[in-house]
Amino acid sequence: MGFFSIIKEEIKIIRERDPAIHSNWEVFLYPSFKVMLSYRRAHKMYQKGHYFWARWISQRAARKTGIEIHPGAEIGKGFFIDHGTGVIIGETTIIGENCTLYQGVTLGGTGKEQGKRHPTLGNNVMVSAGAKVLGSFTIGDNSKIGAGSVVLEEVPPNSTVVGVPGRVVKRNNISLPQDDLDQTHLPDPIHEELGSLEMEEEKLKNRIEELEYEMAELKQMLQDEKGEKNGK
Repeated sequence: MGFFSIIKEEIKIIRERDPAIHSNWEVFLYPSFKVMLSYRRAHKMYQKGHYFWARWISQRAARKTGIEIHPGAEIGKGFFIDHGTGVIIGETTIIGENCTLYQGVTLGGTGKEQGKRHPTLGNNVMVSAGAKVLGSFTIGDNSKIGAGSVVLEEVPPNSTVVGVPGRVVKRNNISLPQDDLDQTHLPDPIHEELGSLEMEEEKLKNRIEELEYEMAELKQMLQDEKGEKNGK
């Protein structure tokens, strides 16, 4: 793909996924646009063994955009970073097609591995704001990682992951469309369980109040009966 074709493709991706962009000219100010053009150049340098110049390009882009993509990472078509500040993508990361990352995302290693140290994202994966995916495992196709989650192990396809550490809270055999970029309305079983416990607690409180009321009535009845006997 030629340079101008890459520019047209990046403009198309950003305009499709960010409703805040109102014209093609705005795209040229977009951090994701700038960093991806730099990444494509740096990645070619890296593949040719020009490691210093590849890193020079990528670090220059990181200073300008707040997004750090190692030139060794492999990124597929349709990749999109929304906002982007604080995004870090490690050297051995592999990202499939039509994936979306939000600000503060880290695709990193654990510091304990050699060789392939960073995650592999399948196609149509969304990683929400502030999430950390650490280690050399795979996030399956069509999966979503909830905001602020820390994922440390393999995620099956068509899954939703939330929490610290991340856990699968939803999984089915239906592919989740990438156009659904809702980061907030994700199920959380702990929250649901807490809600259930709160309801049970409220029921118990109500029952205790009923028993206390019944005990008070019974006590009053006994006192009345005692008073009547003493009066006789």
